Amino acid sequence: MSLVHIVILGCGRVGSLLATWLDEQGHSVAIVDQEASAFRKLAPEFSGTTIKGVGFDRETLEAAGIERAHAFAAVSSGDNSNILAARVARETYGVPHVIARIYDPQRAAVYERLGIPTVATVSWTAGQIMKAVVPTSANVEYTDQSGTMVLAQMPLDDSWLGRNAAELEAHTNSRIAFITRYGSTELPHSDSVLQQGDAVHLLFHPEQREAIESVCLNLPGGPQ
Repeated sequence: MSLVHIVILGCGRVGSLLATWLDEQGHSVAIVDQEASAFRKLAPEFSGTTIKGVGFDRETLEAAGIERAHAFAAVSSGDNSNILAARVARETYGVPHVIARIYDPQRAAVYERLGIPTVATVSWTAGQIMKAVVPTSANVEYTDQSGTMVLAQMPLDDSWLGRNAAELEAHTNSRIAFITRYGSTELPHSDSVLQQGDAVHLLFHPEQREAIESVCLNLPGGPQ
């Protein structure tokens, strides 16, 4: 797994835990909070950067290294702050992986349609955020008792966007079980087009995993 720079807004219980996990894996981490006292929640061995400031302020974000960030996670306690910061990260700085914590499910659905994945308090954990900001491997969701079939959510490189489901199945020699899009589950047709923010769940033999991950992250032949 390649090491990347990740910016986190909010040093509460989950933000601090996420920052600690990422730091332990060797990633470059910057965490932003309005209260300097919040940084006390970080592990003593945390080696990343702490920035006191407002998460959607450009100077604050640039001090946190947003211009070189691979991912941005807005996990403060405020919906407005999180979505404003997420939009700035995505729309102003072009951060490829952005996720925001949103308490209001109706608002969350709106931002999902804007291509900003959201997580709610009901289903949200630091582990889910971790998968979103470092989507470099399959998230295995089910393995049958015989060990001959795996269901896993696969990360897709942006070069797959605009391609159809049948092409993904052909290149990976797998089957798409379902796609999660805008918070809803869909059964794709062969001509279904892959879109930004899709979570694609594939069925395959366990021995295919590395080969499938490679194809999903590196489209054969490159972008259209």
